[in-house]
Amino acid sequence: MAVAGVSLANERHPANVIYNKIHLRYPVKVYPVNPKGGVFKRDRVYRGVDEIPGTVDLAVIAVRAELVPETLMQCIRKGAGGAVIISGGFAESGRADLQERITAMAREADFPFIGPNCLGIYSPGHFDTFFLPGERLVRPNPGNVGFVSQSGGVLVDQMVKFTEQGLGLSLAVSIGNKALIREIDLLRHLAADPDTRVIAFYVEGFGRNEGRAFVEQAAAIRKPVVVLKAGKTAEGSRAVGSHTASLAGDYQVFSDVLAQHGIVEARNEFELTCFCESLSHYPRGIDGNVGIVTVSGGHGALACDICADLGLQVPRLSEAVTEEIRTSLSANIRDIASLENPVDLTGSAVDDDFVAALSALSRTPEVDSVLLLLLPYSPGISSDLGARLSYVHQQNGKPLVAYVPHVEKYRILIEGFELNNVPVASSIDGAAFMVEAMRRCRPC
Repeated sequence: MAVAGVSLANERHPANVIYNKIHLRYPVKVYPVNPKGGVFKRDRVYRGVDEIPGTVDLAVIAVRAELVPETLMQCIRKGAGGAVIISGGFAESGRADLQERITAMAREADFPFIGPNCLGIYSPGHFDTFFLPGERLVRPNPGNVGFVSQSGGVLVDQMVKFTEQGLGLSLAVSIGNKALIREIDLLRHLAADPDTRVIAFYVEGFGRNEGRAFVEQAAAIRKPVVVLKAGKTAEGSRAVGSHTASLAGDYQVFSDVLAQHGIVEARNEFELTCFCESLSHYPRGIDGNVGIVTVSGGHGALACDICADLGLQVPRLSEAVTEEIRTSLSANIRDIASLENPVDLTGSAVDDDFVAALSALSRTPEVDSVLLLLLPYSPGISSDLGARLSYVHQQNGKPLVAYVPHVEKYRILIEGFELNNVPVASSIDGAAFMVEAMRRCRPC
């Protein structure tokens, strides 16, 4: 990797932050570039990317906007694999001419670049081009969600949320002004990537007819696609125009078209996190008939309200199903459990009662998913319950989503689910949103 713009005088320069991080934290050979040449931390500073003796797979360009064309030409002459242009000062600040110039250069040379005005690429365990100090960056573990964002800030913030939820990334890309490589290019790439199961986008706007092409391409691939759209209001549209020079377009039309094609729209960052986790486990759509298992009537009632608001159904179970559950319950709760849906096992339930209820719901066609509200402070629950219920899920295949409070004290219980590919939400509404993601994944 070449980093163009490394300063010999300003250690806080973005290029220096990127160079130091790559040099110290990643298994990548990195070359500093500055027109003045010299020595930086005992390493030779090259006057141009084209003077570097070794292969350059990727160049990170963090120089003043007016110097970007020359630096880009050096990369082209060098035969570099591509570039990330961190530099701002292009269309977002009124310099559309300068942005068009570098785009034309790259197209003529068939040279790919990300940006400008972006953070670039985060590839877990391999490298990142973010001008954020390594000790401050929260890095999700390798996983199966690919995330593309016009905003670097939204991307980094979402990485924090993914890490808190235990959700891993296959690749994350901040595309900024997306002068050359755009959402549809990365959609094609991630669709073919074997490490990616879910593709997520933060979108501010599209060019003319580009939104239609994006939706058609997203609908044609076999992986779930989740979209968080900014610019829904007049104020938001004005903000995205000054941020990345994007045209926000008619939000309601875009939202309706996403739903028609089974592309999942997240309305906020919380939904985006929930939807990505859910669909990384269960990529197929459901009708949205939910069976709820709980030990707290209050939690069950809250879950019913949330499901109803989302358009999910909580159907009353047939007498045959309730009788199957009742006969399998332990004697101490058989006469006090409420089994109509939600299935309220009461605070006296033990592990075997959960297994009995989940087994019955997993087999009945009356529900197509199960929402488990697990309160680990109930005295009859063991730390093995997550693993046991995951085994029931694996035997039947019906989507199971669990709610367990995310505190360290309950980590073993949570891991019993997560290690067996069952998503665990940190709130009741988060668990309901995970079920809703599967329903939205079906075309209208």
